Amino acid sequence: MVAIDVDTEAVLGVVHADIWTRPAEQASERRARPIEDKESFRWIEGTAAAADLLNSAAQLIVIGDRESDIYSQFARVPPGAELIVRAAQNRKLANDENLFDAPSDWRVFGAMDIIVPPHRPGEAARIARVGVKAGRVCIAKPRNGAAKADPATVTLTYVEVSETNPPKGHKPIIWRLLTTLPVAGEPDEFAAAQEIVRLYRLRWRIEQVFRAMKSDGLRLEETQVKDATSLFNLAAIALIAAARTIQLVDARDGSPRPASDVADPDLIAAAEAIGPTLERGTARQKNPHPLHSLAWLSWIVARLGGWNCYYKPPGPKTMRAGWDRLTERAAGYAIGRAAGFAAGYAVGTAKQNA
Repeated sequence: MVAIDVDTEAVLGVVHADIWTRPAEQASERRARPIEDKESFRWIEGTAAAADLLNSAAQLIVIGDRESDIYSQFARVPPGAELIVRAAQNRKLANDENLFDAPSDWRVFGAMDIIVPPHRPGEAARIARVGVKAGRVCIAKPRNGAAKADPATVTLTYVEVSETNPPKGHKPIIWRLLTTLPVAGEPDEFAAAQEIVRLYRLRWRIEQVFRAMKSDGLRLEETQVKDATSLFNLAAIALIAAARTIQLVDARDGSPRPASDVADPDLIAAAEAIGPTLERGTARQKNPHPLHSLAWLSWIVARLGGWNCYYKPPGPKTMRAGWDRLTERAAGYAIGRAAGFAAGYAVGTAKQNA
């Protein structure tokens, strides 16, 4: 789980991670097992961890894909947390209607444009024109997969986003979103529904972090480490590093965040010494960002990664390479400072003794 700032859509860091391995044989009686013994319990654990760690946030909204469409997830929302989940199951409602049929007689609030991320490398993102409906639904507790302690029903907001005229060769977009956030009764119901859609779109940021762990940066899948404990540790380290890479990419055009989001004081001090050596004569080859800001550090990292200040902006691969070079130079800077201090101290002591 990563934290995203709602206003800037920037990655703030890693909140929670659960790393596990699956047994060779599929578990028996899967439906009869309690949710606590299933892999899917990670969604409930992650939500609880976020509510605990981010309790000072102005608002906490946990966004999940179709894997997190779990009845117990909705039934056990921690106080102070909200959910937006893409529905995977055509659940039975308390009135015996099916969830996906509920909007059939709802009015369309209006139309909006959404950016559809590419499904595979080399494919371009596209803009889809979609209609938006929303209403309240009362979901019935399923026969399987819910705990005895879970309530018999859960009432949620259901937002349906559907594309009516997709481009040739593309399937129409349809997003079915279940959320604890209100729409009905809001002063502007369409605006409230649009905001839920916008927030759900932020889920693609976790995909960026995963790509930075793999093909777009660290290439974790190519590791030769085979020991389970070592591989788990490597995966945890890679997750933190990938999130940092995306934070640097986010800040490349400016950011209100401080450099301390990703670097400790010693690394920032080294960057302050290294940065001016990367600047050149033209205005575009000068670091334009405030000292010690995340954008300032991002510029330095990008330059060390090979960015020439022109043409294509620096991406995850450039930032990853630049960070490696920054940490190497920072280590040399620290050694040089220590050696200089030791030499100065030795000379000073010698003079005093003389």
